[in-house]
Order: sequence, then structure tokens, then C-alpha cells
Amino acid sequence: MDDDLVSGQKLSRHSTGFIEFIRAISREEGLRILDLGSTSPANITFMTGLGHRFHQEDVLRLANDKSLLIPNGDGGNTIDVERFLQQNLCFGREEFDGVMFWDLADFLPEPLVKPLIERIQVAMKPGSIMLAFFHTKDAGPDAPFYRYNIVTKDTLELQPIRAFRLQRVFNNRHVENLFREYGSIKFFLGRDNIRDVLVIR
Repeated sequence: MDDDLVSGQKLSRHSTGFIEFIRAISREEGLRILDLGSTSPANITFMTGLGHRFHQEDVLRLANDKSLLIPNGDGGNTIDVERFLQQNLCFGREEFDGVMFWDLADFLPEPLVKPLIERIQVAMKPGSIMLAFFHTKDAGPDAPFYRYNIVTKDTLELQPIRAFRLQRVFNNRHVENLFREYGSIKFFLGRDNIRDVLVIR
């Protein structure tokens, strides 16, 4: 039994951004694909079925390691970003052809968001592609956190797992700023309070 599962109904999502991402990485075999979401056997099977090499990093789980917390000077704690990056996501330069970032930016501790996106940029090959999701302001603070399981080339299954809390909502300008060092960015507005974003390195 998966200890991360929480009560809640699985949802099915058709995503224009995901369809475009799959189309982009299906033009040739042997690509290196990075999944930064919660570990999904379905994603491993799907990507290796396309003939790609698959790498998984459960970023949100890693970011919530309590051993990374340090005092912030205001009586609370913050994450030790330098130590997080020393211990995790130690990729080579221009290693990946495709990255599935999902909606992690909305749930990550604030100090990690920009450093993580910068680290991933270095690890992506020129012309490679990233898929990301961002909640809209209508999502609400209690928006659930999902594991994204690939069902087919145009359908995702959203599976509720550990109850991570939505930390923030980025508007389009904020998203553009996050990826300002990348080559290009394209938005797709969904019907479920989620924007699909495709970023080209």
C-alpha cells in the first residue's frame, strides 16, 4: 500500500500542454526524460515504452525533509537551500531532453522555487522542452496535491496523495519571470483552474 495516498477521487485530465509535450518528445527515441513529481510507475512504463531513458526525482518530498530546516531569525524556520542543492538534483550540464515539472512551483517552499528552476535550466539541453502547470487564482488555498500519472498520450490521471498545501499562485507575468532565462514560453488555459505551460530551453 502506498503510504502517500490520501482519501479522494482520482480525476482524469486532458491537457493541451501535455499533448504538445508528448508530441515533442515522440519524434525520436533514446531521449533522457526527467520527472520531478511524485514517483509514478505509470510514467516510468510510458516513457520507457517510447524508447526513452527515464530519471525520477520526487522534489516535493525531498524539499520537505525536516533535516534541511534552519532558523530564519524571526523565531521560525526556513529551508537550507544551499544544502538542498548540494544533496539533491546533482545533474550534469545539458543532460535532459524533456522535463515534467508538473505543478511543483505552487507547492514548493518559497526559497527553493527560483534556485530549482535555475538548476533545471542548466541540466536541460538547448532546444529541450519542459511541461509545467500553474494554478489560477480561482484554485483556492485548499487545492489538493496530485500525483500525475500518464494514462495515454493525451490523458493524465490525477491521484490525490500527501496533503501538501498550496503555497502561492503565480500570475502570467510571475511565470514569465521565473523562466526569463529560457528560450521561449507558451501558455494554455485549462478549464480546471490550471494553466499548462510549455517552456523551451
